[in-house]
Amino acid sequence: MADEDDDWFEKAFEDETDGDSEEAPEEAADEEPRDSEGEPTASEPADVPAGFDEAPEPEEAPPTPAEPDDEAPPAPERDVDDFAAAFGGGESGAESGGESEDLFEDDFASAFGGGGGGEDDFGFDLDGDVGAGGSGGFEADEEYDSDIPRIDFGIEGLDEMVQGGVPERSLIVAIGGAGTGKTTFGLQFLHEAIQNGERAVYITLEESRQRVVQSATEKGWEFDRHTEEGNLAVVDIDPIEMANSLTSIRNELPRLVEEFGASRLVLDSVSLLEMMYDDQSVRRTEIYDFTNALKDAGVTTMLTSEASEDNPFASRHGIIEYLTDAVVVLRYIRPEDFRETRLAVEIQKIRDANHSRETKPYEITHQGISVYRQANIF
Repeated sequence: MADEDDDWFEKAFEDETDGDSEEAPEEAADEEPRDSEGEPTASEPADVPAGFDEAPEPEEAPPTPAEPDDEAPPAPERDVDDFAAAFGGGESGAESGGESEDLFEDDFASAFGGGGGGEDDFGFDLDGDVGAGGSGGFEADEEYDSDIPRIDFGIEGLDEMVQGGVPERSLIVAIGGAGTGKTTFGLQFLHEAIQNGERAVYITLEESRQRVVQSATEKGWEFDRHTEEGNLAVVDIDPIEMANSLTSIRNELPRLVEEFGASRLVLDSVSLLEMMYDDQSVRRTEIYDFTNALKDAGVTTMLTSEASEDNPFASRHGIIEYLTDAVVVLRYIRPEDFRETRLAVEIQKIRDANHSRETKPYEITHQGISVYRQANIF
């Protein structure tokens, strides 16, 4: 029997779907996630424009962590149906008995019919030979001997850096500082799935749902239409609410995703969830259990994570990169002899896949992220 206080998790999905049929109120576009003391948290800064002419945005301020265990902040009062309701539009399972396994079934059926289902020179060449795109540690005709189904990121240049594609159902993390395009990466990753006729789920702990949809739509990815047609669920959750109800969420999420028929899921960002736990051992345990729940969901999942202030190659808490199957690092390059700041990407690891280990420049434009595979940078 699920606690009725946790049912906000379900209703968030119901509200998300219902909101597509009506024009969102003007003030909804200005919603900002708030921390435990009611102060707004920082959103990811605007993408670095093409040309790399602007300096990086300042680091965003983290939300105030939750109080210690004895004084944990109470979850805001929301209906038991909030989370799953973003997927569905009907009455909640709680009203028909409250059994945890039946909480969201009517919502899915009513809403979705049952679900189922460059050549540019960006810097000096360190080794003196870029070659035809740079082999990065494997030959162009080399194939990885595996029967695992594979997918693309959906990012030009980056997909060519992975020999044969990313194994399906992998758990991926994109680590980067503020303004490196982590959110754009996640949106583009889901756009690739939708373009292939698949369904996808986007969970944001930083932005409002309206802002996420608007950001994707401005890049030519019709997230507004896809949410209306039931191919995409965009859910905004307060990180404190999620931390307080994480056990309920991780128990229900695999079934929700399976019934919705999603093939890909993005959580932006796992860093805000990690910050809700003051104790390091508790943080590790909760995040470990949550990532296992994502793997049980049977989808390819991408998490975004803030980089450590001291090390751009590590996550803020140094946990998530050890729990995932693939790690992509997005970072700034500030060479002393260049005036402009540049962006660079590298793949730290992908289990069961050959991949380049080179560092390559990329741009964030009005059409998304493009990696310049044939250019070198340092």
